[in-house]
Amino acid sequence: MGKIFYLMGKSSSGKDTIYKQLMADEDLHLKNIVLYTTRPIRQGEQEGIEYHFITEEQLANLEKEGRIIELRAYDTCFGIWKYCTVDAHIDLDRENYLIIGTIESFCKTKAFYGEEKVIPLMIELDDGIRLRRALDREMAQDQPKYDEMCRRYLADAADFSPEKKKEAGIEKEFLNDELDVCIAELKEYILHEMRKRI
Repeated sequence: MGKIFYLMGKSSSGKDTIYKQLMADEDLHLKNIVLYTTRPIRQGEQEGIEYHFITEEQLANLEKEGRIIELRAYDTCFGIWKYCTVDAHIDLDRENYLIIGTIESFCKTKAFYGEEKVIPLMIELDDGIRLRRALDREMAQDQPKYDEMCRRYLADAADFSPEKKKEAGIEKEFLNDELDVCIAELKEYILHEMRKRI
């Protein structure tokens, strides 16, 4: 039986970099679950890689079809942006998957598939380093959105609080102060979890 490994962490904690390296690791043979979003595509992102970028109308159609596992909306400085996981091409009888999400989406996915099939991978990093990374990333954009960057940074304090982690049953964390060490620890943990029987 396959499992869904759920990668989480505050903004600019290194999730995207870790995700790409874990997906590229041939020892893990992980498949991806690409989330859907109504937010605008960022410079450097590609459709179907980081997200499926959809319209509100397309989202409504997915809801009507009953294909949404979890849906969340964020009231950003630029309007409401929605993110969701769609039940498409997920075959836990054959494959293991890696997905990036939030504690909220992790809990909904865990409720949908079962606790034994959805494994949390929480990434941690010093807040000062995260803020510096976020600022560097935003400065590289054609049209930096500093107000949204600050909103996300502040929202993460509540969204990833120790209480929320505890409520979600997230006990293990992976410190990303040295990327190679963090990825090696994640790989070892994933392989260990893959060997467990459900």
